[in-house]
Amino acid sequence: MAKIIGFAGYSGSGKTTLIEKVIPLLAQRGLRVSVIKHAHHRFDIDVPGKDSWRHREAGASEVLVSSSHRWVLMHELRNEAEPDLNQLIAKLTDPDIIIVEGFKTHPIKKIEVWRKATNHPRIAPEDPFVVAVASDLPTSDELVQLNINSPEQIVEFILQLP
Repeated sequence: MAKIIGFAGYSGSGKTTLIEKVIPLLAQRGLRVSVIKHAHHRFDIDVPGKDSWRHREAGASEVLVSSSHRWVLMHELRNEAEPDLNQLIAKLTDPDIIIVEGFKTHPIKKIEVWRKATNHPRIAPEDPFVVAVASDLPTSDELVQLNINSPEQIVEFILQLP
């Protein structure tokens, strides 16, 4: 059974950049990493510089991107309902770790990515599935505090999760 960890936060908080740094560190340990990224809009895949391209370039074994219009390992939805996270996870091929970007409200363990400069509210107070916060500043809650600029620390935390 693959370990599943979500990265949640508002746009501009640094989720993709952090995931891009975490993936190769996990892969260097011989782990097969798959990524599921939720998109809130129509998208096309494999555009250089876009998230799915960046995740693959970072070394993910698979990248599955989902929106309300289509999901990819390419599947056009043709007005079907968007698959939920469990249905998407079932489509992955034997990963050791699944990183989920987005799906903020899904009941999985999550690391909240938060930067004070974005002026967005915190997710953790309303989400009991947030197990840590990766930030550029200490926060005042009881969650495990991770340095957003230390992907090695974040990998160690992920690997120690049950």
